Amino acid sequence: MNRPRVLLTGATGFIARALIPRLLDQADVTLLLLEEFGSGAPLPATVRAVRSRVDAVYADLRNYQLTARAVRQARPDRVIHLAAVGVDDPFLSVSTALSHNVSGTINLLRACFEADGLDVQQLITARTPGERSAMNVYAASKAAAWAFGEMYARTAGWPIHGAMIYQTYGPEQPPNFFIPSALRAARAGEEFPMTTGTQEKDWIHVDDVVGGFLATLGADLPPGETVELGCGRSVSLLAVAHQLYDLTGKGGRPRPGALPSRPGEEPQQIADAERTAALIGWRAGISLNDGLARLVNSPGG
Repeated sequence: MNRPRVLLTGATGFIARALIPRLLDQADVTLLLLEEFGSGAPLPATVRAVRSRVDAVYADLRNYQLTARAVRQARPDRVIHLAAVGVDDPFLSVSTALSHNVSGTINLLRACFEADGLDVQQLITARTPGERSAMNVYAASKAAAWAFGEMYARTAGWPIHGAMIYQTYGPEQPPNFFIPSALRAARAGEEFPMTTGTQEKDWIHVDDVVGGFLATLGADLPPGETVELGCGRSVSLLAVAHQLYDLTGKGGRPRPGALPSRPGEEPQQIADAERTAALIGWRAGISLNDGLARLVNSPGG
């Protein structure tokens, strides 16, 4: 059987760095990279590491013509859309969120499914559980983008699927995220200023997120369906911070309440793991205890 051709956006991001090596085991991969990388700008180290094993096309998703050209060049069977802005800055400007996350997604959808001569059998777009309350600019823009994807899926039958990614962590996560920030303070034996930390999240290791994407790829799902990539359990931020301090054993402590909470933040997020298992036959396999221990013991954590 021929290997599928998969086009991946957001190739320089945290999840893509873990996904690409495993995706290459079962597919021919083309990365959709920003135009600047096609004009001589240095590639990030993580992309350079796999560049000899992947193809690349170049575009700015905010530009429909450039996006359509790149998709025609790649001629993918399947597409994984990870590109977004605001993951680490949820209160970014509205204009930036709309142009990248909404217009960029719509341009990609149209480029995949309206062009003659293409046969894209599936497009998986990354979603966030924050879309449900949409209490910050990033989440609201992602919710708007999905509304268009769902509309096209249900009215035109385009094979668009969502992968709702819960609270991901793992090696080489950007340092301004919660777990890397807390771990850095714990390793230094310093206090860690934080919010009250009562918010409960469904924490999922990035290796499990990759497994969820691979299980969704090629799955027999109706257009417009979303699978939720999480463990189905929630643990508070404060409990996670305390666990990191216990694992490092360097002294110091979390300081809950030292920082204000974000307005409108949901008190609890939990993936419907049972429904995901029924849809794609996949469950997360790395417990939070094991995942945090791996991270603490990893030099790159």
